[in-house]
Order: sequence, then C-alpha cells, then structure tokens
Amino acid sequence: MEEMTERKPTGMSFETWVESQISRGLARGDFDGLRGAGKPLPRRAAEETAYDWAVDKARREGVDTAAMLPPGLALRRERDGLPARADRLESEDAVRALAEDYNTQVEAFWRRPQESRWAPVPGLADVDALVDHWRATRPPPAPPAPPPPPVRRRRWWQRRGVDRS
Repeated sequence: MEEMTERKPTGMSFETWVESQISRGLARGDFDGLRGAGKPLPRRAAEETAYDWAVDKARREGVDTAAMLPPGLALRRERDGLPARADRLESEDAVRALAEDYNTQVEAFWRRPQESRWAPVPGLADVDALVDHWRATRPPPAPPAPPPPPVRRRRWWQRRGVDRS
C-alpha cells in the first residue's frame, strides 16, 4: 500500500514542494526500473484527434463509450436500439410502455435548455410502428397441443378375468 504524501507546508511554494517530493522519491529509488524508462513517448498518428484518443483510451479501460455521448445523441442511439429491445419483450403492452418511456425522456430533453444551439435533437419513437415490428418478428403461436386420448376403462368383468363371450 502506498504511503500518503504529506501536506504542503505553509509558506512553501507549490513548485518547491513538488520538486522536494520528486528529489526524495529519486533518493528512495521510487523511479528505478519503471516500464518504458529511457524510451521516447509513443507518437500519435497525425490524423488522430483528441476525441479519437479519448475513445481509444476509454475502450482500453473498459469504459462504455455510449456514456461519452451528448444527451441528444445518446437518446438517438437509444431510439435506434428500441426494436432490438422490443424483440426481447413478451407482450404488446410492454413494447408500448418501452416506447412511451422513451418518448417521455425525449419530451423532458426538449424542455431542458441545451448547452449549444447545434446540439442534436432526438425525435420521438413511433409507438405503433414499433408494435407492428414486434408483431411481425414474433414467431407464430404454437398450435395447441392435442388433447390426450381418452383412457379406456375396462369393464368390471374384464378386470376380473371373466369371459362374457
């Protein structure tokens, strides 16, 4: 477990305090044997932007990149995923509730002031179209199982072994 760095003493400048921390670390050998020591930093590709770097870093760290989207784009992405989510639902009422919940989120988004006038504005989901898609992708209902054959009961004389012929 790392030890906690002490607080900066009052009256000492921040730069002096940091330099003293570094020189103590060098004296203790905290920086010896670090991976990549003495090697140049890797260069970014010329066409790679800061956004590309951030997305790549988030993917390497296992962060969901959808969380990095602005709210309007996140809602559009959610709308694009509604049919796939609806396919996993069991009833038409659940599909309607899913679409209406999304539409409620969009209407709340419309009422909020936006940080930019160029912010993407998501549209409402077409509830009826989503329900129609759900119906079209549902497997046909299984035919009802045939009733079991009636149990043929033996007459009392057949059970006793008496022959009546």
